[in-house]
Amino acid sequence: MYSKFATFPFCLKKKDLKFPTMASKTLIFRTKFIRFLSTNPNFPSQSQYRKQISLANIFQRYGFSSSQLHSFISTNHFLLNSNLQDIEKSLGLLLSFKIPQKSLISLISECPGVLEFDFLKKWELGFSKFGDLSVSPFLIKGVLGHSKRFQIDPDGFYKSVNVLKGLGFSEGTVRRVLEEFPGVITMRGSEIHSKIEFLMRIGFGRDEVDWIFNSYPVGLGYGIKNRLMPLIDEFMNSGFSREVIKEEIARQPRILGLELGEFSRCLELLKSLKCREPIKLKILSDGAFRAAFEVKLRVDCLCKHGLTRREALKVLAREPRVIIYEIEDIEKKIEFLLNTMKMNVCCVFEVPEYLGVSLEKQIVPRYNVIEYLRARGGLGDEVSLKGMIKLSRLKFYNLNVKPYPECEKMFGRFSGKEQVKRQHPVGLWKSFKPQMHTCSKQDERNMKSFMEGLT
Repeated sequence: MYSKFATFPFCLKKKDLKFPTMASKTLIFRTKFIRFLSTNPNFPSQSQYRKQISLANIFQRYGFSSSQLHSFISTNHFLLNSNLQDIEKSLGLLLSFKIPQKSLISLISECPGVLEFDFLKKWELGFSKFGDLSVSPFLIKGVLGHSKRFQIDPDGFYKSVNVLKGLGFSEGTVRRVLEEFPGVITMRGSEIHSKIEFLMRIGFGRDEVDWIFNSYPVGLGYGIKNRLMPLIDEFMNSGFSREVIKEEIARQPRILGLELGEFSRCLELLKSLKCREPIKLKILSDGAFRAAFEVKLRVDCLCKHGLTRREALKVLAREPRVIIYEIEDIEKKIEFLLNTMKMNVCCVFEVPEYLGVSLEKQIVPRYNVIEYLRARGGLGDEVSLKGMIKLSRLKFYNLNVKPYPECEKMFGRFSGKEQVKRQHPVGLWKSFKPQMHTCSKQDERNMKSFMEGLT
């Protein structure tokens, strides 16, 4: 008959038994996991893992964040087969071009092929030959990315530069076009020449064409038959003369960037505006063409922050004052809404009046008052953006400021300590006397005959 300890080599008491601790369990798990990685072909080997760490360390030194590196290295497997020393030399060479760090990270993320060392050495020699062009870091960034994608060598780039100069573009325009629209190096000279001729047929002089493409280089990439010609036809069908179109494009070449049909929708919005006459007159003060383009710019601004085009047009229709305000002011209000007030951009669509009031005079003081009352528990119900903005100043003061004297300083308006500066000296009205009109005998007779007819 076996005892209860018969299975052990020698008898142990219960207090002598040792059970595995948490630390030992973790060690056992790590050992098994490393053994699993080494035997599993789907996982990288230890040398590849070390190379990944070395790559991450190199890229981190040049400004990449740890969150970017995981997806960047995993999607570009060729980096694991590259020489680490060559990659580090390539990064140093890119840095020697004085490209800003953000632009450098953007270039490498969008086109990792620029890290090829032989490619960069070839372009370093090529850029040194273009001293007369005053090559800027932004020009280098654009040209490197584009030339790598389309396999263009420095000689091809040099030919494109000569084509632009041969077409009569100034050196400043050539440099500007290469910085903003590097795709020009893949275009034929005949394509560029046809766009110059098209603008000259509209009525632009050669110097004006140079200015247009200096101000809006992307315009060189638009097709004539499928973009520029239909756009000019749309302007003319909307009732604008060739002279007005020419004047507005010369003033703001970005008009060429309008999508087909976009200008017509902006004009329809202007025609259907329901607002006070002074506001409408101010919107149309420089003409309907310019007002329609201002509408387009504000629609783009709102869409950039997350609204759809339909929503942006509705915001402008319900709050036309937005068309009068500068885009910088609109940007500040949206940033305050998102970053300080911690609200969603959809609130702009729900309460368009938010964009129609002053940030410094109305939005910030009201927000400060509401935040103070919220912090000390003085709010009965939560105040929405609509409740904060749509109340008149006097009503907001009586409701949220007057019962709390400490809020008067942060609100400013209507407070007892706030002294309103008079626009005119006291008693100035006494200096003005009504104009006296002398009454002739003929006027007296006319008045008597008029009164007699009444009786």
